Amino acid sequence: MRPLSVPPVAVLLSLVATGAWPGAAAAQVQLRCDGTLLEARGSAEQERPTRRLAFSLSLEAEAATADAALQTLQERLAAVRTALQGQQVEELRVTSPSTWQRPADRNRPAAVMASLQVSGRLMPQRLQALIRQVGGLAGVRLAPVGTEADRAQDAAVRRGLLRAAYQDALAQAREVAAAVGLNQLAPLEVQLDGNELRPMLMRAKAEDATPPFDPAELAQPKDRLSLLVRFCAR
Repeated sequence: MRPLSVPPVAVLLSLVATGAWPGAAAAQVQLRCDGTLLEARGSAEQERPTRRLAFSLSLEAEAATADAALQTLQERLAAVRTALQGQQVEELRVTSPSTWQRPADRNRPAAVMASLQVSGRLMPQRLQALIRQVGGLAGVRLAPVGTEADRAQDAAVRRGLLRAAYQDALAQAREVAAAVGLNQLAPLEVQLDGNELRPMLMRAKAEDATPPFDPAELAQPKDRLSLLVRFCAR
């Protein structure tokens, strides 16, 4: 096997992460280590300030006929739109309505149900108004509210997570190398597990609450990234 010239870690990281390594699609790159091969998994995470809240809600109506159910749904949607516009909602999205027949049971007659979904984003200080003013409207069922960070900072945060995760893996590899009497490390390969943003959710309910719902109590968005690094130790 021909020896491999190992590129700097930043270049190697870019090649492996983007799939731009020459011939990566055709064959697996063979790595050579004239020493001891060490593997270390590094990880990093960063909590970020909440920039916006992402919300979604379902809107329902029922009537004896499909036309009547859709008419009621349309009227309720108009009320929801008006309330949301007053809260300066961004990226408002409304799905097309769907209908289905609900069979009769002992407690209620048969009816046609109509529903749709509404979603959007708004500033954190609007949380209380969303819950009280929108969640209290007829036919509205609020889903959990998620926190979102400032997307303009994503690239900078990702770069910081990459550096921190690699340094974490490097520190682990150095400890293992020192334990077995080795003191030279060269990175051979970096495999990204990808970064993951896990929005933290808060169940929004339209019910009496004192004190009011406080957006500051929501867990902040958190980015995570992990990677696997293979080192050649001598």
